[in-house]
Amino acid sequence: MDRVQDRQAFRLTYLGHATVALDLAGERVLTDPVLRDRVAFLRRVPPSPPSPLPVSVAVVSHLHPDHCDLPSLRALGQIPIVVPAGAAAFLHSRGLRRLVELAPGESAAVGNVVVTATPARHDGRRMRFGGPEAAAVGYVVSAAGRRVYFAGDTDLFEGMHALGPLDVALLPVWGWGPTLGAGHLTPETAAEAVARLRPRLAVPMHWGTFAMVGLGRRTTARPAHRFVEAVARCAVPSRALLLPPGGSTALDTPLGG
Repeated sequence: MDRVQDRQAFRLTYLGHATVALDLAGERVLTDPVLRDRVAFLRRVPPSPPSPLPVSVAVVSHLHPDHCDLPSLRALGQIPIVVPAGAAAFLHSRGLRRLVELAPGESAAVGNVVVTATPARHDGRRMRFGGPEAAAVGYVVSAAGRRVYFAGDTDLFEGMHALGPLDVALLPVWGWGPTLGAGHLTPETAAEAVARLRPRLAVPMHWGTFAMVGLGRRTTARPAHRFVEAVARCAVPSRALLLPPGGSTALDTPLGG
């Protein structure tokens, strides 16, 4: 994946789980980078993603190991990393230096893009029982008249409808286990999020990438297909697009174009 040369080009590539490469305005933004074949008790089932380097900025939605993978972040080099308020001290102690903390509603300009943190309903602790804690967030990435919402991990929340207008919404539709706990979107509630957000394009993520060690090397695309079907039933002016891990798409015209 080479750096975008055309500042008007806009492409997104789904690398798996919650990792998406956004190429826009000559920059590459990487969401929740998890680039390894194994993270804790999870192992990647599809082929490893291609190297997304060079990366202009990474955004981390929360400290869970499957969203905040320290080796993957270190492998990106000393690039700016946008993190939730309260997360920088922990990450700095692990060797990461160029950290930008944002609370919901706060923004930071990095190169040609502006990153704005949004609320999220999700447990932000590093580990379930103890460890560092910072509230989970999502992000809106804006550049060249385009706006992309990356939800991270969240359930529906009050005020979600106010995040638009959006070109793209990247929405989690499942997890890595057989069931979902609190603070997650199902395929059907993710479709409700689309109805609230009304993006031009909705792309499901957080599915079909990792399986628990000991449960076999199997994942399913069924949650993503359920999401696409549920969006079609919503009768909203949004298109749902299922990208397999490694798949990409281009959006040629900005909002209003």
